[in-house]
Amino acid sequence: MSKTVVITGANRGIGLSFAQLFLKRGDTVYGVCRQASDALANSGAKIIDGVDVTKADGIARLAESLKGVNIDLLINNAGILRNESLGSLDPETIRAQFETNSLAPLLVTEALSDHFSDNAKVALITSRMGSIEDNTSGGRYGYRMSKAALNAAGKSLSEDLKPRGVAVAILHPGLVGTEMIGGHGDLTPDQAAQRLTERIDELTLETSGTFWHSNGQVLPW
Repeated sequence: MSKTVVITGANRGIGLSFAQLFLKRGDTVYGVCRQASDALANSGAKIIDGVDVTKADGIARLAESLKGVNIDLLINNAGILRNESLGSLDPETIRAQFETNSLAPLLVTEALSDHFSDNAKVALITSRMGSIEDNTSGGRYGYRMSKAALNAAGKSLSEDLKPRGVAVAILHPGLVGTEMIGGHGDLTPDQAAQRLTERIDELTLETSGTFWHSNGQVLPW
Protein backbone atom coordinates (compact mmCIF):
# COMPACT_ATOMS: atom_id res chain seq x y z
CA MET A 1 0.00 0.00 0.00
CA SER A 2 1.38 3.41 -0.95
CA LYS A 3 2.09 5.95 1.77
CA THR A 4 2.20 9.71 2.11
CA VAL A 5 5.65 10.93 3.09
CA VAL A 6 6.64 14.47 4.09
CA ILE A 7 10.34 15.34 4.00
CA THR A 8 11.94 18.59 5.14
CA GLY A 9 15.16 19.72 3.52
CA ALA A 10 14.19 17.74 0.43
CA ASN A 11 15.94 19.88 -2.18
CA ARG A 12 19.38 18.26 -1.87
CA GLY A 13 21.54 15.70 -0.09
CA ILE A 14 19.89 12.98 1.97
CA GLY A 15 16.52 14.71 1.78
CA LEU A 16 16.52 14.58 -2.01
CA SER A 17 17.65 10.95 -1.94
CA PHE A 18 14.81 10.14 0.46
CA ALA A 19 12.32 11.80 -1.91
CA GLN A 20 13.59 9.86 -4.93
CA LEU A 21 13.63 6.57 -3.01
CA PHE A 22 10.06 6.84 -1.71
CA LEU A 23 8.81 7.95 -5.11
CA LYS A 24 10.34 4.81 -6.65
CA ARG A 25 8.44 2.79 -4.06
CA GLY A 26 5.21 4.30 -5.33
CA ASP A 27 4.60 6.63 -2.41
CA THR A 28 3.28 10.17 -2.52
CA VAL A 29 6.06 12.53 -1.47
CA TYR A 30 5.81 16.11 -0.30
CA GLY A 31 9.23 17.75 -0.58
CA VAL A 32 9.55 20.69 1.81
CA CYS A 33 12.25 23.31 1.29
CA ARG A 34 12.99 26.99 1.09
CA GLN A 35 13.84 26.80 -2.61
CA ALA A 36 13.37 23.75 -4.82
CA SER A 37 16.36 22.42 -6.75
CA ASP A 38 16.05 21.27 -10.35
CA ALA A 39 16.51 17.69 -9.14
CA LEU A 40 13.59 17.96 -6.74
CA ALA A 41 11.44 19.79 -9.30
CA ASN A 42 12.01 16.96 -11.79
CA SER A 43 11.56 14.15 -9.28
CA GLY A 44 7.78 13.92 -9.30
CA ALA A 45 7.44 15.04 -5.69
CA LYS A 46 4.77 17.50 -4.66
CA ILE A 47 6.82 20.54 -3.71
CA ILE A 48 6.08 22.84 -0.79
CA ASP A 49 8.70 25.57 -1.13
CA GLY A 50 9.16 28.94 0.47
CA VAL A 51 9.20 27.21 3.86
CA ASP A 52 11.75 28.27 6.46
CA VAL A 53 11.21 25.79 9.29
CA THR A 54 12.88 28.15 11.77
CA LYS A 55 10.11 30.71 11.30
CA ALA A 56 6.58 30.53 12.69
CA ASP A 57 5.08 31.69 9.40
CA GLY A 58 7.07 29.03 7.53
CA ILE A 59 5.70 26.25 9.73
CA ALA A 60 2.19 27.72 9.43
CA ARG A 61 2.56 27.75 5.63
CA LEU A 62 3.63 24.10 5.73
CA ALA A 63 0.66 23.07 7.86
CA GLU A 64 -1.75 24.99 5.65
CA SER A 65 -0.28 23.44 2.50
CA LEU A 66 -0.93 19.99 3.95
CA LYS A 67 -4.49 20.72 5.06
CA GLY A 68 -6.59 17.59 4.53
CA VAL A 69 -3.54 15.37 3.93
CA ASN A 70 -3.03 12.28 6.09
CA ILE A 71 0.70 11.78 6.77
CA ASP A 72 2.08 8.27 7.15
CA LEU A 73 5.71 9.31 7.56
CA LEU A 74 7.27 12.64 8.52
CA ILE A 75 11.03 12.88 8.02
CA ASN A 76 12.58 15.86 9.80
CA ASN A 77 15.76 16.04 7.75
CA ALA A 78 16.59 19.76 7.44
CA GLY A 79 19.71 20.72 9.37
CA ILE A 80 22.81 22.90 9.35
CA LEU A 81 26.40 22.42 10.48
CA ARG A 82 28.73 25.15 11.71
CA ASN A 83 32.07 24.92 13.45
CA GLU A 84 32.95 26.44 16.82
CA SER A 85 35.92 25.70 19.01
CA LEU A 86 36.85 26.79 22.50
CA GLY A 87 38.41 30.23 22.31
CA SER A 88 36.45 31.20 19.21
CA LEU A 89 32.82 30.53 20.17
CA ASP A 90 30.14 32.33 18.19
CA PRO A 91 26.80 32.53 20.02
CA GLU A 92 25.02 33.36 16.78
CA THR A 93 26.07 30.18 14.95
CA ILE A 94 25.31 28.11 18.03
CA ARG A 95 21.88 29.70 18.31
CA ALA A 96 21.18 29.17 14.60
CA GLN A 97 21.98 25.45 14.92
CA PHE A 98 19.63 25.09 17.88
CA GLU A 99 16.84 26.79 15.94
CA THR A 100 17.31 24.63 12.83
CA ASN A 101 18.48 21.31 14.25
CA SER A 102 16.52 21.12 17.52
CA LEU A 103 13.59 23.49 17.77
CA ALA A 104 12.38 23.35 14.17
CA PRO A 105 11.90 19.55 14.02
CA LEU A 106 9.98 19.65 17.29
CA LEU A 107 7.70 22.48 16.15
CA VAL A 108 7.17 20.94 12.71
CA THR A 109 6.17 17.65 14.33
CA GLU A 110 3.76 19.43 16.66
CA ALA A 111 2.24 21.47 13.83
CA LEU A 112 1.67 18.37 11.69
CA SER A 113 0.67 15.97 14.46
CA ASP A 114 -3.05 16.37 13.72
CA HIS A 115 -2.30 15.14 10.18
CA PHE A 116 -0.80 11.83 11.30
CA SER A 117 -2.58 8.71 10.12
CA ASP A 118 -3.08 5.67 12.31
CA ASN A 119 0.31 4.00 12.94
CA ALA A 120 2.21 6.93 11.43
CA LYS A 121 5.95 7.30 11.95
CA VAL A 122 8.21 10.28 12.62
CA ALA A 123 11.91 10.14 11.73
CA LEU A 124 14.41 12.62 13.15
CA ILE A 125 17.70 12.77 11.27
CA THR A 126 20.20 13.46 14.01
CA SER A 127 23.91 12.66 14.44
CA ARG A 128 26.08 10.52 16.68
CA MET A 129 27.81 13.85 17.40
CA GLY A 130 24.82 14.41 19.67
CA SER A 131 25.96 11.47 21.82
CA ILE A 132 27.61 12.64 25.04
CA GLU A 133 29.17 9.25 25.73
CA ASP A 134 30.59 9.00 22.20
CA ASN A 135 32.26 12.44 22.30
CA THR A 136 36.01 11.87 22.44
CA SER A 137 37.19 14.78 20.32
CA GLY A 138 35.39 17.89 21.62
CA GLY A 139 34.67 20.96 19.50
CA ARG A 140 31.68 21.53 17.21
CA TYR A 141 29.81 22.99 20.18
CA GLY A 142 26.69 24.18 18.42
CA TYR A 143 26.22 21.06 16.33
CA ARG A 144 26.85 18.64 19.19
CA MET A 145 24.60 20.55 21.59
CA SER A 146 21.79 20.97 19.06
CA LYS A 147 21.79 17.30 18.10
CA ALA A 148 21.84 16.22 21.76
CA ALA A 149 18.80 18.46 22.26
CA LEU A 150 17.11 16.91 19.22
CA ASN A 151 17.73 13.45 20.66
CA ALA A 152 16.08 14.52 23.92
CA ALA A 153 13.11 15.92 22.02
CA GLY A 154 12.83 12.68 20.05
CA LYS A 155 12.69 10.62 23.22
CA SER A 156 9.93 12.82 24.66
CA LEU A 157 8.01 12.69 21.38
CA SER A 158 8.21 8.90 21.41
CA GLU A 159 6.51 8.84 24.81
CA ASP A 160 3.91 11.51 24.02
CA LEU A 161 2.93 10.03 20.64
CA LYS A 162 2.94 6.38 21.69
CA PRO A 163 -0.70 6.42 22.92
CA ARG A 164 -1.70 7.46 19.40
CA GLY A 165 0.25 4.58 17.84
CA VAL A 166 2.88 6.90 16.36
CA ALA A 167 6.49 5.66 16.55
CA VAL A 168 9.56 7.91 16.50
CA ALA A 169 12.95 7.04 14.99
CA ILE A 170 16.08 8.91 16.11
CA LEU A 171 18.57 8.21 13.34
CA HIS A 172 22.25 8.87 12.62
CA PRO A 173 22.88 8.53 8.87
CA GLY A 174 26.62 7.79 9.03
CA LEU A 175 29.36 9.94 7.50
CA VAL A 176 27.64 11.00 4.31
CA GLY A 177 29.31 12.88 1.48
CA THR A 178 26.88 15.79 1.32
CA GLU A 179 27.48 19.43 0.51
CA MET A 180 27.15 20.18 4.23
CA ILE A 181 30.47 18.45 4.97
CA GLY A 182 32.20 19.27 1.70
CA GLY A 183 31.26 16.10 -0.15
CA HIS A 184 33.63 13.82 1.75
CA GLY A 185 32.18 10.76 3.45
CA ASP A 186 31.93 7.00 3.67
CA LEU A 187 28.44 6.88 2.15
CA THR A 188 26.66 8.59 -0.71
CA PRO A 189 23.35 10.31 0.07
CA ASP A 190 21.55 7.53 -1.82
CA GLN A 191 23.25 4.84 0.27
CA ALA A 192 22.45 6.69 3.48
CA ALA A 193 18.81 7.16 2.50
CA GLN A 194 18.49 3.46 1.70
CA ARG A 195 19.93 2.40 5.07
CA LEU A 196 17.88 4.96 6.98
CA THR A 197 14.72 3.80 5.22
CA GLU A 198 15.45 0.24 6.31
CA ARG A 199 15.60 1.45 9.91
CA ILE A 200 12.32 3.36 9.47
CA ASP A 201 10.64 0.30 7.95
CA GLU A 202 11.76 -1.78 10.96
CA LEU A 203 10.55 0.80 13.50
CA THR A 204 7.83 -0.32 15.91
CA LEU A 205 6.24 1.15 19.01
CA GLU A 206 8.50 -1.16 21.02
CA THR A 207 11.67 0.37 19.49
CA SER A 208 10.29 3.91 19.33
CA GLY A 209 12.59 6.50 20.91
CA THR A 210 15.77 4.47 20.38
CA PHE A 211 18.93 6.17 19.01
CA TRP A 212 20.03 4.21 15.93
CA HIS A 213 22.96 4.28 13.54
CA SER A 214 21.79 3.70 9.98
CA ASN A 215 23.77 0.44 10.00
CA GLY A 216 21.42 -0.96 12.65
CA GLN A 217 23.62 -0.32 15.69
CA VAL A 218 22.03 1.19 18.78
CA LEU A 219 24.04 4.28 19.77
CA PRO A 220 24.75 5.50 23.31
CA TRP A 221 23.17 8.69 24.57
